[in-house]
Amino acid sequence: MLHSFFKSIIFSESRLCTATADTNSTCCAVKNLKLWRSLMETCHVHFTCKHHPKLRVQLLSIRLPNLKMNIPVVDFGAYSLSEGDVTDEQMRHLSRELKAAFTEVGFVFLKSTGISQEEVDRVMDVSKKFFLQPDELKQPFSRKSFANNANHGWVSLETERLNPRRPGDLKEAFNTASLHPDIKWPSGDLADFQEIQTSFFLRCKELSLRVMRVMAHSLGLDPEVLLSAHRLMGTDKNGTTLRSLYYPPVDSDKAKEGQLRCGEHSDYGTITLLFQSSGGLQVGSRSGEFICAPSIPEAVLINIADLLQRWTSDQFISVVHRVLLPPAGDSRTRQSVAFFVQPDDEALITCCDGSNKYPAVTAGDYLIERFSESYGRT
Repeated sequence: MLHSFFKSIIFSESRLCTATADTNSTCCAVKNLKLWRSLMETCHVHFTCKHHPKLRVQLLSIRLPNLKMNIPVVDFGAYSLSEGDVTDEQMRHLSRELKAAFTEVGFVFLKSTGISQEEVDRVMDVSKKFFLQPDELKQPFSRKSFANNANHGWVSLETERLNPRRPGDLKEAFNTASLHPDIKWPSGDLADFQEIQTSFFLRCKELSLRVMRVMAHSLGLDPEVLLSAHRLMGTDKNGTTLRSLYYPPVDSDKAKEGQLRCGEHSDYGTITLLFQSSGGLQVGSRSGEFICAPSIPEAVLINIADLLQRWTSDQFISVVHRVLLPPAGDSRTRQSVAFFVQPDDEALITCCDGSNKYPAVTAGDYLIERFSESYGRT
């Protein structure tokens, strides 16, 4: 895939400035003529170059078939975790950009959020240490082993089917769904596992609250409409989960018919914050086609989930996405970290415009129903 090529060449030699795509093209910035020529020679595709003095910056337009959706990139620096409150004008600007993204695409890349690549790398590194252990060492931390939170813990390979019509997904996961002091955590060589996961959970929580404030403003709502339904994040009365995901090497010849690394699905709750080590994610478009979402260093990919689509009477759209098997002969692993924001279990989700387009549902009941589809009814 060309996005994999972007990662291997552009990310190693330049800084990706945009990840936009219209019907026929995807755009990225390169810093010198030599790299531009290298891309020309290697891709064997049509390029359109808009010149910049001395070619210090070239805007490269790569012609791609069947690419019919934009994933916008929005600078969140004015409201990053390192900043205080925003001005009214900054809030209006961010609101316009996020509303356009969430009504038209359902996804957006946020850069300059205040969450550093080093923080993401720490989570991925300690998670990978856990996943590379023998299964018998991971088993004591299995999901549904914890009385106070059934979703907390390790999910083994092929246990979850995010598309129930397909075989089990070829991935493992560790769900940090509870910060309860009695929860048992990995120790020994993984003594820092709890601290790293918990710290990152809280960082993502703060970023998600800021994003929700902007979303509420974009909809003309009092921020408390959303914020008051998420007061219990990090407790066992709210299903918000930090999920470390590990996709081991795949022998495509041995995979079951129709099996994917992650089956087609939409997310369940309010929004999802996704941090990726590499590409591989595909996002559904309105036309029903899937496009590849790039992995942009130090940017977080945010998407709308099902309950927020209901809440907004379809103003914001929850989009189906998936992770395919790698090409034959590609033995690379893949990692991602996802923060799934869920309203409090007892929060009653009704259409915020009063339209009653969807029946009222409590967030906890909806989550249980979706889990039963992914894991089976037990």
